[in-house]
Amino acid sequence: MSLKKIVTTSTLALIIGAGTAMADTWRYAFEEALEEVQGKFAQKFKEEVEANSDHQVQLFPFGTLGESDSIMEQTQSGILQFVDQSPGFTGALIPEAQVFFVPYLLPQDEEKLASFFKNSKAINELFPPLYAEQGLELLTMFPEGEVMMTTTEPVSGPADLDEVKFRVMTNPLLVESYKAFGATPTPLPWGEVYGALQTGIIQGQENPAFFIESTKMYEVTDHITRAGHNNFTTAVMANKEFYDGLSDEDKTVVNNAIDAAFDYIIEYQSGLTEESLEKIKEAKPSMTITTLSEEQRQPFMDTADTVEQQFLEIGGDQAEAILNQLKADLEAAE
Repeated sequence: MSLKKIVTTSTLALIIGAGTAMADTWRYAFEEALEEVQGKFAQKFKEEVEANSDHQVQLFPFGTLGESDSIMEQTQSGILQFVDQSPGFTGALIPEAQVFFVPYLLPQDEEKLASFFKNSKAINELFPPLYAEQGLELLTMFPEGEVMMTTTEPVSGPADLDEVKFRVMTNPLLVESYKAFGATPTPLPWGEVYGALQTGIIQGQENPAFFIESTKMYEVTDHITRAGHNNFTTAVMANKEFYDGLSDEDKTVVNNAIDAAFDYIIEYQSGLTEESLEKIKEAKPSMTITTLSEEQRQPFMDTADTVEQQFLEIGGDQAEAILNQLKADLEAAE
């Protein structure tokens, strides 16, 4: 065997072998850019791991290893050790995770929301076995900000979404939610959204303000509507075989780094929404940003019960238990 072939084979073995407990370089992919919320969380995690162990963490922002389905497959197979992915995509693997798309379920109050994510029994006890069945160790979930609609025409009620092709993630319950809102939900990979808005294939999409600003979605839409219907949720997971193979010391390093990154990202997001909206207005003064009144929101809120019932039908064996526990957790959140 030639020296070149030996080196190539060894390099490939190191990458594939990174899923084992012996690895000292851990690979972590996420769905956003390095300076967006998931990227900030990942950077803090990396900082904590490297400060408290001999391990290194290699970060892979959106697009470097493919779309969301690709990085999930790579994590399940052990090529990646960590992944940050919204339940919007994992809902296909774990139907119960779609619960986060029941509209008006999560509170708008940021402190209550942070308390809920940190202390939720549903998240910390009921979800992990479901993720484990898919070869994943659920490490944490955290909020990324109020979800807002960006559209080419103004929206003040469901009637304004009639025949509007609205981009959604490939999540059955999110599709049902936007059908209930009156729109025509159109699942598209994120990489195609800007071009689809630019060419009129779709006329709307939803995301937190920081993401609308950083991805320049305001360039191809004219209106932002704050209906208060949801907060973007994401989950950080590890390949379960990798995680289970870690020493107790390394598990502590990982868990402590996750806790530190959680606290950091909650603080980081304080004021981020309003700051991002200001940047959008500066970049495009003609952009309208509308916060719907309670009266205007009511027709959207009236769809929540219907979508909730659909979740119970399509949300998997644990759907009812998880929904009930989430509601109890939200009641207990301070």
